[in-house]
Amino acid sequence: MRALLVLAIAACTEPRVGDTWQWELPAQFPVPRVPADNPMSAEKVELGRHLFFDPRLSNTGTQACASCHDPARAFTDGRTTAIGASGERGIHNTMSLVNVAYNSSSTWAHDVRRLEEQARLPMFSPLEMGASESEVLARLSADAIYAELFAAAGEPITIDGVTRALASFERTIISADTRFDRFIAGDEFALDASEQRGLALFESARLGCAHCHGGFNLASAYDHAGMAAPQIQLFNTGLYDVDGRGAYPAGDQGLVEVTGDPADMGRFRAPTLRNIALTAPYFHDGSAPTLDVVIDHYAGGGVASPLVSPFITRFTLTASERADLLAFLGALTDDSLTSPQFTSPW
Repeated sequence: MRALLVLAIAACTEPRVGDTWQWELPAQFPVPRVPADNPMSAEKVELGRHLFFDPRLSNTGTQACASCHDPARAFTDGRTTAIGASGERGIHNTMSLVNVAYNSSSTWAHDVRRLEEQARLPMFSPLEMGASESEVLARLSADAIYAELFAAAGEPITIDGVTRALASFERTIISADTRFDRFIAGDEFALDASEQRGLALFESARLGCAHCHGGFNLASAYDHAGMAAPQIQLFNTGLYDVDGRGAYPAGDQGLVEVTGDPADMGRFRAPTLRNIALTAPYFHDGSAPTLDVVIDHYAGGGVASPLVSPFITRFTLTASERADLLAFLGALTDDSLTSPQFTSPW
C-alpha cells in the first residue's frame, strides 16, 4: 500500500503553469483543472477574496462565506452542522475548502461538480446565507471598491461574475506543505518515529484507510489537469441502519437522493484528510466529535448493514498504535492556511 500511495503522489508531476496563472505547487502536486470559461487571474482571485469575507452576500448582512469556512479551522467552522444567517441549523457538517481545486464533486453527495455552481448554493439557500440575487447585486453595485475590483478582474457585477471570482479564490486554497508532504518528498526527518509508524498503519491492509483516503489529496473524489477523467467514489461507512436494510435517516441519505438507486443509500464522499486535526467534528452529519471516536467507529466495522462498504472492516489497535495513528494524522496539518492571502481584506 505504501508503494501505491507514493506512486500516486509522485506520478502527479504536471507543468507548473496553467493558462496565465502561475501555480505555486511542490513537484508532487498536479496542476488543478480550471474550467475554460473561468481562467485564473490575480485580479479575479483578489475580487474573490473580498467577496469570500464579505457578509453582505447574506440576507442579514452578518454572514460571509468565511463564517462557516474559517481559515484558522482549515476553512471549517467547528460546529456539528452549519448554522445559517437566520440562526437555523443545517443538516450537514461544514466541509473544508482546502484543496477544493482538486475536488471532482463539491458536496457530500456528488450533486454539484463545479465550484462556480456550488457557490450559488449557500448564497441563496434559506438555511445558509439566504440572500436574493437582487439584494446582493444592489449592495455590490453601490460600493466603489467593488466597481474597481470587478473592472480589474474583467468581470461584470452579476451573479455569474460573483461565482466565478469566488471559485477562483477558492482554487488557490491549496494545502501542500505539511510535514507529511516533506517526508514523501524525501525529508526523512520530517516525521518523527511515532508519526512514521502511524503512516505505516494508515497505509496497511489491516486498517485500509488509504482505500478511501488515498492519492496526493488523501481523498476519494479528485481531479486535475493531467487526468483524462475525474475520479469519483462515494462510500457507505456504516454510520446508520434505521430499518434493518441499511437505510439512513430520512432527508439525509446520501447519493441515493441524487440517483434514485437503492444501492447508493448512505453513500457520501470521503473528504480529504489534510488538516484533519483542525476540522472536528467529523462525518457528513458531524456525529463524531473527535478522531478517537472516528477510529472507534471504523475499528468496530460500523453498524451491521447490508449496504456498508466492503472497505469497512473490523480491526484492533493497541494503545501505542492508536497514539501513533493520531500522531500521523496530526502531521497532516498545514500552517500556511492562515497566511495573508487567505485572510480577510476588510
